[in-house]
Parts: sequence; C-alpha cells; structure tokens
Amino acid sequence: MIQRFIEENIIDKVLNGGKVIVIYGARQVGKTTLVEKVLSNFQGKVLKINADELLYNETLSSRDFSKLQSMTSGYDLLFIDEAQRIIDIGINLKILHDKLPRLKIIVTGSSSLDLANRVKEPLTGRINSNILFPVSVIEWQNYNQINDFEVSLKLEDLMLFGMYPEVFSYQNINQKRKFIDDLCQSYLYKDILTLANIKYPEKLNQLLKLLAYQTGQLVSLHELSSTLQIHREAVTNYINLLEKSFVIFRLPGFSRNLRKEVVKMDKIYFYDTGIRNALINNFNEIKLRSDKGQLWENFVMSERMKANKYNQTFVNSYFWRTYSGAELDLVEEKEGKLHGFEFKWANTQTKPPVSWLENYSESTFQCINSSNFLDWLKNK
Repeated sequence: MIQRFIEENIIDKVLNGGKVIVIYGARQVGKTTLVEKVLSNFQGKVLKINADELLYNETLSSRDFSKLQSMTSGYDLLFIDEAQRIIDIGINLKILHDKLPRLKIIVTGSSSLDLANRVKEPLTGRINSNILFPVSVIEWQNYNQINDFEVSLKLEDLMLFGMYPEVFSYQNINQKRKFIDDLCQSYLYKDILTLANIKYPEKLNQLLKLLAYQTGQLVSLHELSSTLQIHREAVTNYINLLEKSFVIFRLPGFSRNLRKEVVKMDKIYFYDTGIRNALINNFNEIKLRSDKGQLWENFVMSERMKANKYNQTFVNSYFWRTYSGAELDLVEEKEGKLHGFEFKWANTQTKPPVSWLENYSESTFQCINSSNFLDWLKNK
C-alpha cells in the first residue's frame, strides 16, 4: 500500500487533536484506503458510515442531539465516508463535536463543492482540513524503493496513464485505459451532477475536452462560450465546479506592469494527466504525440502543486506572459522573491526571456526537464 504524505498528520490529529478531521479529494484518489490504514492501529471502537449507502443519513442530518448521541453511543471514533451526500452535515458535526468532545471524528468528501459549504462555516475553529491528491511521483517512488534513474524509465507511463492509485494495480495497457475511461464516465463528475444544478450536463464533458486540448494555453471564456453555445456565466460556473471537485486547477497570470503583461486570462491544468488523455482519447507513446510539450507541462505542474501542498510550502503560483510573446510556464512568489521556471520535455536547457531579466532582475530562473524535475520537486 502506497504511503501518502498526509498520513502522519492524520494519525497525529487522531491521537492528539481535538478537531473534526476532514479529508477532501476526488473520488478514487485513496481517501477511504488512507483512513482505513490510520484506523487499523486505532485503539478504540469505531463507527464507520458510508454516506453513499444512505443508511444513517436521516440521523446525521436531523440536528437532533438525542438521535446523534444514540447513534454514536459506545464508540470512540466516528468515520463518515463521502459526507457531501448528507444534508446539513456541518451543523450536525458541530453538535456532535460540541456535545461529545471525546468523540473523535473523521470525515471524507470527494468534493469541496458542497461539503465545504456545508462544513466550513458551521465548523469554524473546529476543523482540520486536508486534501488528498492522486498519488504523487515521490510517493510512488518511495513505495517502489527505486532511484531517480529508475523513475525516469517509467516516466512516460506515468504521464500517459496518470497517478490514480488503482491504475498501478494493472500491468496491461488495455486494463489501465478501461479503468481511466470508467473513472471519467462513472465517478469523476458524479458529485457535480448530483449536488449542483447542472442545466446542460452534456456540455460539461464537451467543456472538459476543450480544456484538455488547451492545456498550457490561455483560456478564453468568450471562446469557450461561443464554441459550446452556452452563456459565458455558465462556462464560468462549470469551471468553478470542476475546480472545486478537484478535476482541474487554474493558474493566473503574473504582472507588475499591466500594460505589458497578460493577466486577464488563466491557464487551466488537470490534476491527473491520465484523465486528460482519456478525455481526448489519446494514449499514444510520447514520441508519437504532437502534444508532448503540453502533456509534460501539465504533469510537472500537477506534481509541483502536490509537492508544495504536502510540504506546506507557501507560495503564490502564476504563469508569466507578455503581449510581445515572452513567457514563463511558472512563476512562484515565495517570501518576497520571484522564481521563474520553464518546462521542457527534452533534456535541454534554455535561457530566461530577456524581458523577464530586465523587469525582474532579482529573480531566479530554472529550466525543468525530464532529468532534473525530481530534484526540483524534492527541493534539492
């Protein structure tokens, strides 16, 4: 079983924390497996509830302390899986936390879309939030106990089929493809479609395909709206929902000179490149792909995002582009300093744009390629 970076933090909070532990993440990223592993060493009686089964949902949404107390009586820890399915879950967790302070509570949610709204406000000051992403390349490397060179031999496979835990259980390419396709069709949008009022659900998949083709490019809401033949406001709403459901994430533009630098459009990336490849139905070898630069950029961007989050590295992340065409794939602002990065699949180096050096002379620059990206992720 792959050890996840947030595992130790969850264990510590179970043993020593006095707050409700909430773990967010897309379906199938391993939230339940992680909690089950943590609970396997817990010394106490555990009540496990899967909110998808609806058995306890009426009680958990009742706001009736007597019912909640009766349900949890005799238990030391309450574990609620996929809690976004429960109406008023936040208020009821608040009641349990305040009335039964000795009861430990762990909650998972496959989407911050609804769970965050239902949990965060009622549980202000009472919650410990965590996000679990698809497996990071460093987690995968540690599990397999392999060196950086051996990771490089598997890199194309990781980029093609992504980092969802179950995909590593398949050796056959067709099995991997089927799993990812099933994930897209059955699980990925489940919470969005059931918890949000989606007026045109077929447009959601069309939007994702368009975004998959535009990975690493500036995203025009007007263009998407025109192509999909829906209002711009609807496009914005769909993108927000997909972001809150951990399918995609946005990267804004960096600027300290609004006249020269592009900031009005975002770039959009997928949390998992396997999902991105499934959406455009392209699992061809890297050498046969015209989009290998885009694929590499998305893969590295996602891995950097995971590394920063898990390492609690507090940075502001942007892309940088001028109207004259100069650009950097990633700019990180950390402790008042700017660090620029360019991503290249080939094992090559490149120089920073002259205009970047002229305007931000105190900044650093590094080209990230397939030979040095692991050192970069590990901050060596």
